[in-house]
Amino acid sequence: MSMPYYVAPEQMMKDRADFARKGIARGRALVAMRYADGIVIVAENSSHTLRKVSEIYDRIAFAGVGKYNEFDQLRVAGVRAADLKGYQYSRDDVDARSLANSYAQMLGRIFTHEMKPMEVEILVAEIGSDPDQDQMFHVLYDGTVSDERDYAAIGGDAEAIRVRLAETWSQGLDRATAIATGAAALAGPDREVPTSDLEVADLARTNGRRCFDRLDRTRL
Repeated sequence: MSMPYYVAPEQMMKDRADFARKGIARGRALVAMRYADGIVIVAENSSHTLRKVSEIYDRIAFAGVGKYNEFDQLRVAGVRAADLKGYQYSRDDVDARSLANSYAQMLGRIFTHEMKPMEVEILVAEIGSDPDQDQMFHVLYDGTVSDERDYAAIGGDAEAIRVRLAETWSQGLDRATAIATGAAALAGPDREVPTSDLEVADLARTNGRRCFDRLDRTRL
Protein backbone atom coordinates (compact mmCIF):
# COMPACT_ATOMS: atom_id res chain seq x y z
CA MET A 1 0.00 0.00 0.00
CA SER A 2 1.49 3.35 -1.06
CA MET A 3 1.64 6.15 1.45
CA PRO A 4 0.18 9.56 0.50
CA TYR A 5 2.68 12.28 -0.33
CA TYR A 6 3.20 14.46 2.75
CA VAL A 7 3.49 18.23 2.60
CA ALA A 8 4.06 20.23 5.78
CA PRO A 9 1.15 22.58 6.58
CA GLU A 10 3.51 25.56 6.71
CA GLN A 11 4.80 24.78 3.20
CA MET A 12 1.27 24.28 1.88
CA MET A 13 0.12 27.67 3.21
CA LYS A 14 3.24 29.35 1.82
CA ASP A 15 2.70 27.82 -1.62
CA ARG A 16 -0.93 28.95 -1.67
CA ALA A 17 0.02 32.47 -0.59
CA ASP A 18 2.74 32.69 -3.26
CA PHE A 19 0.30 31.45 -5.90
CA ALA A 20 -2.33 34.04 -4.94
CA ARG A 21 0.19 36.91 -4.76
CA LYS A 22 1.58 36.11 -8.20
CA GLY A 23 -1.89 36.10 -9.71
CA ILE A 24 -2.79 39.42 -8.08
CA ALA A 25 0.52 41.04 -9.09
CA ARG A 26 -0.26 40.39 -12.77
CA GLY A 27 -3.24 42.74 -12.54
CA ARG A 28 -3.30 46.50 -12.40
CA ALA A 29 -3.68 48.33 -9.11
CA LEU A 30 -6.26 50.73 -7.74
CA VAL A 31 -6.26 53.38 -5.04
CA ALA A 32 -8.90 54.84 -2.75
CA MET A 33 -8.62 57.98 -0.69
CA ARG A 34 -10.67 60.33 1.41
CA TYR A 35 -11.38 63.80 0.14
CA ALA A 36 -13.45 66.67 1.51
CA ASP A 37 -16.88 65.30 0.54
CA GLY A 38 -16.31 61.54 0.59
CA ILE A 39 -14.11 58.79 -0.81
CA VAL A 40 -12.83 58.53 -4.37
CA ILE A 41 -11.60 55.29 -5.98
CA VAL A 42 -9.25 55.40 -8.98
CA ALA A 43 -8.39 52.19 -10.84
CA GLU A 44 -6.18 51.49 -13.82
CA ASN A 45 -8.53 49.63 -16.15
CA SER A 46 -8.43 49.72 -19.94
CA SER A 47 -11.75 47.85 -20.31
CA HIS A 48 -14.87 49.92 -20.91
CA THR A 49 -17.25 47.15 -19.84
CA LEU A 50 -15.57 45.06 -17.10
CA ARG A 51 -15.69 47.05 -13.87
CA LYS A 52 -13.31 46.90 -10.93
CA VAL A 53 -15.35 49.36 -8.87
CA SER A 54 -19.05 48.94 -8.14
CA GLU A 55 -21.83 49.99 -5.80
CA ILE A 56 -22.79 47.56 -3.04
CA TYR A 57 -25.43 49.56 -1.17
CA ASP A 58 -26.55 53.13 -0.44
CA ARG A 59 -23.27 54.38 1.06
CA ILE A 60 -20.97 51.43 0.32
CA ALA A 61 -18.65 50.70 -2.62
CA PHE A 62 -16.71 47.58 -3.60
CA ALA A 63 -13.40 47.46 -5.47
CA GLY A 64 -11.41 44.40 -6.51
CA VAL A 65 -8.17 43.45 -8.23
CA GLY A 66 -6.90 40.12 -9.48
CA LYS A 67 -9.01 37.60 -11.40
CA TYR A 68 -12.15 39.35 -12.60
CA ASN A 69 -14.48 36.34 -12.41
CA GLU A 70 -13.44 35.68 -8.80
CA PHE A 71 -13.82 39.18 -7.38
CA ASP A 72 -17.07 39.63 -9.32
CA GLN A 73 -18.44 36.58 -7.49
CA LEU A 74 -17.59 38.34 -4.24
CA ARG A 75 -19.26 41.55 -5.43
CA VAL A 76 -22.50 39.72 -6.24
CA ALA A 77 -22.43 37.92 -2.89
CA GLY A 78 -21.98 41.27 -1.14
CA VAL A 79 -24.91 42.87 -2.98
CA ARG A 80 -27.17 39.95 -2.04
CA ALA A 81 -26.07 39.98 1.60
CA ALA A 82 -26.58 43.75 1.87
CA ASP A 83 -30.02 43.64 0.21
CA LEU A 84 -31.15 40.79 2.47
CA LYS A 85 -29.98 42.50 5.65
CA GLY A 86 -31.50 45.83 4.63
CA TYR A 87 -34.82 44.13 3.85
CA GLN A 88 -34.95 42.04 7.03
CA TYR A 89 -33.86 44.80 9.41
CA SER A 90 -33.15 48.36 8.30
CA ARG A 91 -31.12 50.05 5.57
CA ASP A 92 -29.09 51.73 8.31
CA ASP A 93 -28.01 48.31 9.63
CA VAL A 94 -26.02 47.55 6.45
CA ASP A 95 -22.42 48.60 7.03
CA ALA A 96 -18.99 48.06 5.51
CA ARG A 97 -17.53 46.43 8.64
CA SER A 98 -19.95 43.49 8.63
CA LEU A 99 -19.52 43.05 4.87
CA ALA A 100 -15.72 43.07 5.20
CA ASN A 101 -15.94 40.48 7.99
CA SER A 102 -18.17 38.27 5.82
CA TYR A 103 -15.70 38.54 2.94
CA ALA A 104 -12.83 37.73 5.30
CA GLN A 105 -14.55 34.58 6.54
CA MET A 106 -15.33 33.48 2.98
CA LEU A 107 -11.80 34.08 1.68
CA GLY A 108 -10.19 32.54 4.77
CA ARG A 109 -12.29 29.40 4.39
CA ILE A 110 -11.40 29.06 0.71
CA PHE A 111 -7.70 29.70 1.38
CA THR A 112 -7.56 27.08 4.12
CA HIS A 113 -9.75 24.32 2.72
CA GLU A 114 -9.80 24.57 -1.08
CA MET A 115 -7.07 23.39 -3.41
CA LYS A 116 -6.70 26.79 -5.09
CA PRO A 117 -7.06 30.11 -3.23
CA MET A 118 -8.84 33.07 -4.78
CA GLU A 119 -6.41 35.37 -6.62
CA VAL A 120 -8.05 38.56 -5.40
CA GLU A 121 -7.72 41.53 -3.09
CA ILE A 122 -10.78 43.61 -2.33
CA LEU A 123 -11.62 46.94 -0.76
CA VAL A 124 -14.93 47.81 0.92
CA ALA A 125 -15.51 51.54 1.50
CA GLU A 126 -18.33 53.36 3.29
CA ILE A 127 -18.94 57.04 3.92
CA GLY A 128 -20.67 58.37 7.00
CA SER A 129 -22.62 61.52 7.66
CA ASP A 130 -19.34 63.27 8.53
CA PRO A 131 -15.69 62.57 7.57
CA ASP A 132 -14.82 60.96 10.91
CA GLN A 133 -17.27 58.13 10.14
CA ASP A 134 -15.74 57.18 6.77
CA GLN A 135 -14.40 53.62 6.65
CA MET A 136 -12.21 51.56 4.29
CA PHE A 137 -11.44 47.87 4.76
CA HIS A 138 -8.78 46.02 2.77
CA VAL A 139 -9.34 42.24 2.59
CA LEU A 140 -6.53 39.95 1.39
CA TYR A 141 -6.75 36.64 -0.46
CA ASP A 142 -6.34 34.72 2.83
CA GLY A 143 -9.05 36.60 4.70
CA THR A 144 -6.79 39.07 6.51
CA VAL A 145 -8.61 42.37 7.11
CA SER A 146 -6.96 45.74 7.65
CA ASP A 147 -8.62 49.04 8.45
CA GLU A 148 -7.36 51.83 6.18
CA ARG A 149 -7.89 55.38 7.36
CA ASP A 150 -6.96 58.05 4.80
CA TYR A 151 -5.93 56.13 1.68
CA ALA A 152 -5.42 52.59 0.44
CA ALA A 153 -3.75 50.85 -2.50
CA ILE A 154 -4.33 47.26 -3.59
CA GLY A 155 -3.04 45.11 -6.43
CA GLY A 156 0.26 44.99 -8.25
CA ASP A 157 3.01 47.34 -6.97
CA ALA A 158 0.75 48.44 -4.09
CA GLU A 159 3.64 49.12 -1.69
CA ALA A 160 5.28 51.64 -4.02
CA ILE A 161 1.92 53.26 -4.69
CA ARG A 162 1.28 53.67 -0.95
CA VAL A 163 4.63 55.41 -0.59
CA ARG A 164 3.68 57.86 -3.35
CA LEU A 165 0.27 58.48 -1.74
CA ALA A 166 1.92 59.15 1.62
CA GLU A 167 3.96 61.89 -0.06
CA THR A 168 1.11 63.53 -2.00
CA TRP A 169 -2.16 63.00 -0.10
CA SER A 170 -3.37 65.67 2.33
CA GLN A 171 -6.51 66.49 4.28
CA GLY A 172 -9.29 68.46 2.59
CA LEU A 173 -8.59 67.66 -1.06
CA ASP A 174 -11.37 68.42 -3.53
CA ARG A 175 -12.54 65.63 -5.83
CA ALA A 176 -10.62 66.74 -8.93
CA THR A 177 -7.35 67.01 -7.00
CA ALA A 178 -7.96 63.64 -5.34
CA ILE A 179 -8.48 61.97 -8.73
CA ALA A 180 -5.32 63.57 -10.11
CA THR A 181 -3.39 62.48 -7.00
CA GLY A 182 -4.64 58.91 -7.37
CA ALA A 183 -3.82 58.76 -11.07
CA ALA A 184 -0.31 60.10 -10.45
CA ALA A 185 0.26 57.54 -7.68
CA LEU A 186 -0.81 54.71 -9.98
CA ALA A 187 1.42 55.90 -12.81
CA GLY A 188 4.58 56.63 -10.87
CA PRO A 189 7.42 58.87 -12.04
CA ASP A 190 8.26 56.97 -15.24
CA ARG A 191 4.96 56.84 -17.08
CA GLU A 192 1.54 58.45 -17.45
CA VAL A 193 -1.82 56.65 -17.35
CA PRO A 194 -4.14 58.04 -20.06
CA THR A 195 -7.68 59.00 -19.09
CA SER A 196 -9.00 56.23 -21.35
CA ASP A 197 -7.31 53.67 -19.03
CA LEU A 198 -8.81 55.05 -15.82
CA GLU A 199 -11.93 53.87 -14.02
CA VAL A 200 -13.08 56.36 -11.39
CA ALA A 201 -16.00 56.33 -8.97
CA ASP A 202 -16.71 58.14 -5.75
CA LEU A 203 -18.91 58.02 -2.68
CA ALA A 204 -20.04 61.58 -2.01
CA ARG A 205 -22.09 62.91 0.87
CA THR A 206 -23.67 65.40 -1.55
CA ASN A 207 -25.23 62.69 -3.78
CA GLY A 208 -28.31 62.00 -1.66
CA ARG A 209 -29.28 58.58 -0.29
CA ARG A 210 -27.39 56.63 -2.97
CA CYS A 211 -23.94 58.11 -2.66
CA PHE A 212 -22.16 56.14 -5.39
CA ASP A 213 -21.29 57.99 -8.60
CA ARG A 214 -19.33 56.60 -11.55
CA LEU A 215 -17.40 59.12 -13.66
CA ASP A 216 -17.32 58.23 -17.35
CA ARG A 217 -14.36 59.07 -19.60
CA THR A 218 -16.02 62.25 -20.89
CA ARG A 219 -16.44 63.68 -17.39
CA LEU A 220 -12.88 62.71 -16.51
